[in-house]
Amino acid sequence: MATEHLWHKSSYSGGSGSCVEVAEGSDTRVRDTQNRESGHLTFASAEWTALLSTVASTE
Repeated sequence: MATEHLWHKSSYSGGSGSCVEVAEGSDTRVRDTQNRESGHLTFASAEWTALLSTVASTE
């Protein structure tokens, strides 16, 4: 059974109009809000967590 992913604007997107949307579930999907038709990137949950940890540690 396929799981529906619910998209939401990433909390990491600023107000500049350069936004991404994220859909979290058994995997995490990321897409450009302004170019949704271009597809998305898919990350395993562990990969996504590692990416966010790395970004947070460099802020």
